[in-house]
Amino acid sequence: MLQDARQFGQKLVCRRPLGPREETEHHMAGCLNTLDLVIIGVRRMLGAGVHILVGAVAKYIAGPAIVLSFLVAALSSLLSGFCYIEFGARVPSSGSMYLYSYTIMGQVYGFIIGWNRILSLTVGLLVLGVHVLPQVNKVFMGINILVLSFIIVSGFIKGDLHNWKLTEQDYTLNTSESNDIYSLGPLGSGGFVPFGLDGVLRGAALCSYMFIGFDSIVTTGEKAQNPQRSIPISIVVSVLICFVAYFGVSAALTLMVPYYQIHPDSPFLQAFLHVGWGPATYAVAVGILCALSSSLLNTMFAMSWLIYTMAEDGLLFRFLAQINARTHTHIKVIMISGILTGVLALLFHFSDLMDLMSLRSLLANLVVDFSVLVLRYHSDQNLSKNQKTEEESEMELVVKERSLDSVLEAGTSRNLKSLWFPASTIPTQTSGQIVYGCAIVLVVLLIILSLIVYQWPSQVFSGDPMLTTVAVLLLLLITGVTAIIWRQPQDPTALHFRVPALPFLPLVSIFVNIYLMVHMTTWTWVLFGIWMGIGFAIYFGYGIRHKLEENTEQHTSLHLPNAGQRHP
Repeated sequence: MLQDARQFGQKLVCRRPLGPREETEHHMAGCLNTLDLVIIGVRRMLGAGVHILVGAVAKYIAGPAIVLSFLVAALSSLLSGFCYIEFGARVPSSGSMYLYSYTIMGQVYGFIIGWNRILSLTVGLLVLGVHVLPQVNKVFMGINILVLSFIIVSGFIKGDLHNWKLTEQDYTLNTSESNDIYSLGPLGSGGFVPFGLDGVLRGAALCSYMFIGFDSIVTTGEKAQNPQRSIPISIVVSVLICFVAYFGVSAALTLMVPYYQIHPDSPFLQAFLHVGWGPATYAVAVGILCALSSSLLNTMFAMSWLIYTMAEDGLLFRFLAQINARTHTHIKVIMISGILTGVLALLFHFSDLMDLMSLRSLLANLVVDFSVLVLRYHSDQNLSKNQKTEEESEMELVVKERSLDSVLEAGTSRNLKSLWFPASTIPTQTSGQIVYGCAIVLVVLLIILSLIVYQWPSQVFSGDPMLTTVAVLLLLLITGVTAIIWRQPQDPTALHFRVPALPFLPLVSIFVNIYLMVHMTTWTWVLFGIWMGIGFAIYFGYGIRHKLEENTEQHTSLHLPNAGQRHP
């Protein structure tokens, strides 16, 4: 029974082998400078969501404080962005976050990332040829930026600062003068932060979706001329540019229109009508169409390629990997993607889908943060080396089992001593297991702490005896477990970027992502649970038994943590 469980666990964490580097990829190496990477990041982040999401968040969730929500979301994205850089630096070739996760952490991690990525790409349909995409996309992106700039400038010209400090009297007056009373949103407490800190953080959780896309910088970073310098700079600059755009647009909207009068479906068109600039709505409409088209073009190829890759790896149904002999396209993938998109559009409101996208992006950030924290204390990180043979893998399994038996026989005192005084200055199997276990414990503790602070914030900070005591104990436990991780030896492998202040920066990022995730609604979690349930049903019912790697020479098993270490 124990052996079967161990073999099943090995299947979950078996890694995808690195394929041979393509010749075209070799010629493209070193062809991107920092500006090119910034453009890639901005193009992926500055999409259609700003024209749709801003109105609903400002009206119902954050009010004018939506600008603070974007600030929190940007800072959270930057923290995760640094972890993405090191995560991508561990794979010596370009690809996607699905491939990176599968290659570095193992099969189940790759499936989680890939399956959730499919959720965020279901609006993509393959409608144009590849040769048209770059030119058309650049034009759409340019028009979108011009329209957003026009909205920002117009908002500060026609805006009224009083709309950031509205009172109950203003709300009553607007209600009496409005012919469409039912369309007014809630007042909250009025002022700049009408829905309190909870509204700001809930808005930040939703707005985090607006900053997904910096991973495209990481996945193309191998082609950078100077990745050590250009990748971190380009991520910071692209997030900063998008934050300025989102901050300016949301500020302009809430200055032009009282937040409770914002039209959630077409906020900017109605805003210009509200201030008497009717002709400007045509320019805004053009910008919205270009943003929608640009988002479509950015996702339609990624959608079909991701499903094709996962099907080729055997994690999804193999018929999805078939390519039409005449058109050389993934016709079945395209048809199923369209059907899935239509079903989601029919069954759910767009705001529900946007909530799902935000939750997915936070979860992806959390997985990457956790992975970087664990991998830094794992010695086998040079994934470009030759893979182990089948005999070596079997011998390593035997040695691992014997090592585990010897560790159990050594007694509890030796294990406790190794928590604070590691026996080696380089990662070992024992130190890796300690970090992996401590990291899981930290995630659980941070989830409990986030739930307590979210559910009873006033009691915790006002000095409630029971809740404050529990929170303090949790903080002490978190500090102690973090100190144990800090004492363990780190992997000295040279990378073009390493997350600074480890383990603290990834832990802060993990806490921020968890705390934003607990602000999502129960209905969003239910929908996400259904989506993940369908995914795991496919994975455990089909994918884990039909994966592509049928020979152990084609892959290595990552016995997390530090299982790849060679034993004498």
